[in-house]
Amino acid sequence: MSSVDEPASTSGAGRIVARLADLADPGAREFFIGEGDWPFRGLLVQVSGRLMAYANVCPHKQHPLNLADDEFFVPGQTLLRCASHGALFEPESGLCVYGPCAGRKLRALECWVENGEIWVRQVPISHES
Repeated sequence: MSSVDEPASTSGAGRIVARLADLADPGAREFFIGEGDWPFRGLLVQVSGRLMAYANVCPHKQHPLNLADDEFFVPGQTLLRCASHGALFEPESGLCVYGPCAGRKLRALECWVENGEIWVRQVPISHES
């Protein structure tokens, strides 16, 4: 799986998960927080200069959205897709607009950019969406 190859840095209540320069616009990238077999899986999305972060968990069956490295967008890069069951999500809001979980949202995570690095607020390591 693709992610930030170096260990994520921590500071206070946040964690560095990627460099902004490594995220295309539009683009999406997976990141991991934690060690072992079940780290927390997150998703960074950038569209029109706006950065969002979500838990990489589809609200339908709690599967990760991607089956392959950083493949989240449909062709044309207008919607995010769950590769398991075809649910489609608005990248700006995380709202499912088509599929088995229509009307539900991806779990948003607080994120920000500081000195070219993308930070995500510390999240509990769990498999709940």
